Amino acid sequence: MGGTVGTDRAARAFIGSFTTAGGHGVTAVAVDEGTGALLPLGSSSAVVNPSFLAPSRGGRVLYAVGETSHGTAAAFDITGPVPGLLGEPVPVNGAGPTHLALAAGHLVTANYESGSVTALAIRPDGTLDRPVSVLAHHGSGPDPDRQRAPHAHQVLADPSGRWIVSVDLGTDSVRVCELARGSGALRLHSEAVLRPGSGPRHLAFHPGGLHAYVLNELAPTLTVCRWDAAAGHLEPLGETRVVEDGASGEIYPSEVVVGHDGRFLWAANRGHDSLAVLALDEGADKPRLVTTVGCGGRWPRDLTLDPSGRRLYASNERSGDVTWFDIDTATGIPTRAGSLRAPAASCVVFC
Repeated sequence: MGGTVGTDRAARAFIGSFTTAGGHGVTAVAVDEGTGALLPLGSSSAVVNPSFLAPSRGGRVLYAVGETSHGTAAAFDITGPVPGLLGEPVPVNGAGPTHLALAAGHLVTANYESGSVTALAIRPDGTLDRPVSVLAHHGSGPDPDRQRAPHAHQVLADPSGRWIVSVDLGTDSVRVCELARGSGALRLHSEAVLRPGSGPRHLAFHPGGLHAYVLNELAPTLTVCRWDAAAGHLEPLGETRVVEDGASGEIYPSEVVVGHDGRFLWAANRGHDSLAVLALDEGADKPRLVTTVGCGGRWPRDLTLDPSGRRLYASNERSGDVTWFDIDTATGIPTRAGSLRAPAASCVVFC
């Protein structure tokens, strides 16, 4: 992998994985800031299937979902070299949580199997308290296998910090919610309806704050939306393919990230096992597919941009590795630079 790897907190990342598929749980890694290489420091398997992670703003606590049918969330102390469980995992009162975010002083989870969003209280020491509200989604979609019921797949705060958006694969929609800072009460504010059968999975905002991009899992496309933070309104504008015309076989896009300068965005495609490069040179509302490159493994479940904006990290679940790429600043095209074995890898987050 090359280079000298520092082990201070500022140069660390964390890998989530599926323990029921042989993953190590939550793995701390040192990051070589010169080469992007990852060096494992230690793992904790205290939580079953910590498939998605979210660090606190201060970088001292890491939160994880427990993606099981009985759904949990947990906090880890990450001030030492190995993640240590901070308090006991708590139920989210939802099934199959796949994503989480910190907002308005609470931890919010997207519960895929139950089609709901949960807000949990956070104590002053960073440990998790009980759920204070659960917002159930309603509806369905035309796909008889995947859309018989709601399936909340992602939850995140908008750039203004005023709204929570939840992306629902089962109902082909994105919900905009209010989250009360004091009580943690969740209230539905508006809902953006996408093309039936598209199966939206994840969303990313443009750094300009006026557009959002919804990556669809059941169709290899990206839905471009206009975002009005003042009104809390998301308006779909159109779709762009994230694979070349004629691409065949199973293609299930998983994650979308936008460059810090808003010039490019990238999407991961499972099955096709590729990373799509889209340019935004014609405007934030007009993404243009430039090319796709290999993801470095199989089944890229997650794609992460490092804090510098110079590298991408693909969590290749089925080949069991995290592969990193250097980004060409002129073209946005990533070039494979190295990889780390990480069984059943599901995400990477930086602190």
